[in-house]
Amino acid sequence: MNHHAADLHILAAPYALDALDPAERAEFDAHLTGCDGCREDVADFLATAARLAASAAQAPPAAMKQRTMTAADHVRQLPPHLPATSPLAVRGALRRKALPVALAASLVAAASFAGLAAWQNQENRQLEQRARQVEQRLGAVGGVLAAPDARTVHGRADNGALTTVVASDRQDKAVFTATGLPAPAPGKTYQLWLAHDGTMSPAGFIHRDGTVLIDGNTADADALGLTLEPAGGSPQPTTTPVLLMTLPA
Repeated sequence: MNHHAADLHILAAPYALDALDPAERAEFDAHLTGCDGCREDVADFLATAARLAASAAQAPPAAMKQRTMTAADHVRQLPPHLPATSPLAVRGALRRKALPVALAASLVAAASFAGLAAWQNQENRQLEQRARQVEQRLGAVGGVLAAPDARTVHGRADNGALTTVVASDRQDKAVFTATGLPAPAPGKTYQLWLAHDGTMSPAGFIHRDGTVLIDGNTADADALGLTLEPAGGSPQPTTTPVLLMTLPA
């Protein structure tokens, strides 16, 4: 469909997520050639999508190698090959002695690998759960960025971090992105706040550069704040906000 020139600015997010139809994409491509602001927005959204995708990657647990090596240590190697000239009686005695030893070793190995398999299954379930959580977060964030009524506002925190809020009234959701956010002091974290008629309510946390879904009712919020709080968070701000920005109308 065709968009008025002023409306084309809202297509930066769906453009970055490849959510436009061919006609809209061609129209926005032409718009990008003369709009520095939209080019910056597209670059920001592409970088955010890449960070969200990278956060789903999982490194193998550090203990997995040691557990595998420990289990392998209990597996008995094959006995040496006996020469064909060995007496039958000796071979028979060796077989009789080797049988219980081999059986015991097999039982130990089976128990070790059973324990390893159970541990690996537990690790896999935890990884799958985390992957589902990341997928749900990506879906929620992507839904806001690609919403037809998505609106964007940029800001700069007192500590120098560049920030962006994208909000959708239809979905009653918003996402917050920070770039260049200084690491908080030990025992501290960054907490987000939504302002409703002058009252600040907790809206989630952001621990480092990246994008988070803002908690709470964003459709009728006036502003978004960011403060440094104790690691567990606070029911009300306890420090002067490092950022207080008006939400996109």
